[in-house]
Amino acid sequence: MSEKILVVDDDIDSLKLIGLMLQRNGYQVSAANAGYQAIAKATAERPDLIILDVMMPDMNGYEVCKRLRANSETQHIPIIMFTAKTLIDDKVAGFEAGADDYLTKPTHPTELAVRVRTLLNKRAALQRTASGGRSNQGVTLGFMGIKGGLGTTTLAINVAAALHRMERNPVLVDMCPGSGSIAAMLNVQPRSIAELLAKRASELRQRVLEDQFVHHQSGLSLLLSSASFREAQQNYPPETAVAIVRQLRELGQPILFDLGTPLNPNCNQVQREMDLLVVVIDAIRSTVDIARQLLPQLEAARAVPGRIHLVVVNRTSGGIFMPWHEIEQVLGMDIRAIIPPAPELAHQAMAAGMPIVKHQPSAIISAQIMKLTEDLQTHVQKHWDTEVAG
Repeated sequence: MSEKILVVDDDIDSLKLIGLMLQRNGYQVSAANAGYQAIAKATAERPDLIILDVMMPDMNGYEVCKRLRANSETQHIPIIMFTAKTLIDDKVAGFEAGADDYLTKPTHPTELAVRVRTLLNKRAALQRTASGGRSNQGVTLGFMGIKGGLGTTTLAINVAAALHRMERNPVLVDMCPGSGSIAAMLNVQPRSIAELLAKRASELRQRVLEDQFVHHQSGLSLLLSSASFREAQQNYPPETAVAIVRQLRELGQPILFDLGTPLNPNCNQVQREMDLLVVVIDAIRSTVDIARQLLPQLEAARAVPGRIHLVVVNRTSGGIFMPWHEIEQVLGMDIRAIIPPAPELAHQAMAAGMPIVKHQPSAIISAQIMKLTEDLQTHVQKHWDTEVAG
């Protein structure tokens, strides 16, 4: 059954536009054009989320929000304030009244849809936790290349896009300050994660992190790194990087981290926080030799062993490659996926600023990435089910 969303706005045109967008995204929609009516409908219908305007004739949105929070029947319903009031004081007043999010008009429908899905996912994760289970919405996936230039970032971007196609609403994080490439590959201007890494861990809150998100045309939420030599040379407190991971996990969404290579100083502590670590190699013997030396060290550093997924990415069709079964013998580890070469598709997708699985969903490489993504989800859920049973 699809979630029900109550839209509250005294402007009939806004009600219609927001309602139509939500219906196209598969939600049930209920509407109210006044404050008292909104409270009555929220109490009677118990919607899964409320989108609330501020400026209404009978009762402003701040007061509506306060009354909903004071009512035990409606106090836990997520509320997005969606208004033309753009001053910082207005936003602060909204959060003080009890709003979970504050979005100013006009905004792109994609951003509103992402904010809605984020809050609904968070609510579902909290409900699952309260009932004694654990939702795979809050999974953390790390992507690490055994060396540079293997296509690790491309794989992370496309697994994130595959999760979005599965309606999982992931967040993709570039954990490589000073050498980030996700922004360039998706043609967006980054807000640097270095600003967050430079803070004390105690200063980090979900809202601080979410304010740094970039919402991409593909539907992905991005936390990006810049390409700045100065930022690459900084020493960041390892406890801050860990705090970022833990705060993001609480969003109740899949969080994917591009960790770069084992040489990335932010990797050591962060990779221990991952539910799964996807290690990328190619089928060239020298790369496999490097992997043979580094994989045992990565496994030993894991907080919970046995959660490394080995993926082979073939970036070209030419060359002398080791057979997959020989790679498994050398490394003592199963290969979970082999991604075929698709240089033209990769170039076209990058030119369009889109992930391959969104740009060419019917391509063979897209099918392989979708299959890998399903395998990752299944593997994580299996571990969590074991933990709950134990």
